[in-house]
Amino acid sequence: MPVEIGLWRLGARPEKLTVSSPDAESVLENALEQDLSIVDGGLMLIGRQVPTSYGKLIDMLAMTAAGDLVVIENKKARTAREVVAQVLDYASWVESLSYDEIASIYSQKNSGKKLEEAFDDAFGTSLPEQVNQSHEMIIVASELDPSTERIINYLSDNYGVPVNAVFFRFYRDEGRDYLARTWLIDPKDAERKVSQSKAKKGSEPWNGRDFYISLGEGETRNWEDCRKYGFVSGGQGKWYSQTLKLLFPGSRVFVNIPATGYVGVGIVKDSAVPVNEFKVVEGGNEVPILQMPMQAKNMAKNADDPVLSEYLVRVEWLKAVPKNEAHWEKGFFAIQHTACRLTSSFTIEKLSQHFGIDE
Repeated sequence: MPVEIGLWRLGARPEKLTVSSPDAESVLENALEQDLSIVDGGLMLIGRQVPTSYGKLIDMLAMTAAGDLVVIENKKARTAREVVAQVLDYASWVESLSYDEIASIYSQKNSGKKLEEAFDDAFGTSLPEQVNQSHEMIIVASELDPSTERIINYLSDNYGVPVNAVFFRFYRDEGRDYLARTWLIDPKDAERKVSQSKAKKGSEPWNGRDFYISLGEGETRNWEDCRKYGFVSGGQGKWYSQTLKLLFPGSRVFVNIPATGYVGVGIVKDSAVPVNEFKVVEGGNEVPILQMPMQAKNMAKNADDPVLSEYLVRVEWLKAVPKNEAHWEKGFFAIQHTACRLTSSFTIEKLSQHFGIDE
């Protein structure tokens, strides 16, 4: 079941804030429409109250950076059977939507704006040629009854159905409202279960831990700096930096220099931050990375621009070798994305052996 969240106002004596209810069911939906990152920072809103072909309305329909669709449904006062059946029904309709149909829905819900333009604005890259290759379902609730939890866990655990619930609590303190969020199933665990289910159809599952990094060197990025100061980076455009947000503390990264080979493997220690916020320890003190001597002489380029800035992720290297010792074998995984989930067991096993990493 989701972790219950408690909030306290600190002062002379801690005072616990009491849970309050929003003034109307639409309050939460309005908040999500204004900022969908409240649910997930990697989503773009397609539309609210999207009509299906059989006369029902989907509370919210969104899209991921991969072009996949996400059905978001507010539980409201419905029973577990009603809300889960409803979201599965919507998913069965969403699964069949074509590129043109999705573009039409977006245009109708956004004053004629083109889906392709909105996708570029949201993710900094062009819309994939193939969209809606998979989908997810998210049930939004201010509280979850045991029946809903059991059904969602059953579908996810046993069949890899991409359904999850996000649980919100409203707090009010001295005239200000606050919103706290908890997932029923950790999104990383949910994705791993879906990946394992898909593996039964012929694709390899993701182990929930390993990521691939493509470290393209240039004026703002150099592998020797990464190796020396413990980080990986990407930037100078949202398309190059946004995938770094996939990395989480405790995950493992395998770093490849394009057209060269794999040069390191390490454990992620912190989430991605702009270059002007990244610090390293020097002489027992924390020093901004931009004050350190580096091979990449122009890493500060666009440092004040949150879209174009270089973003860095702190990594503790398990093994990191100079570029001239890079390793490559036929069949290794490699794509242009700065970061992505690494599912190639062949690549993982071969690199673990090469770098002497104990699985």
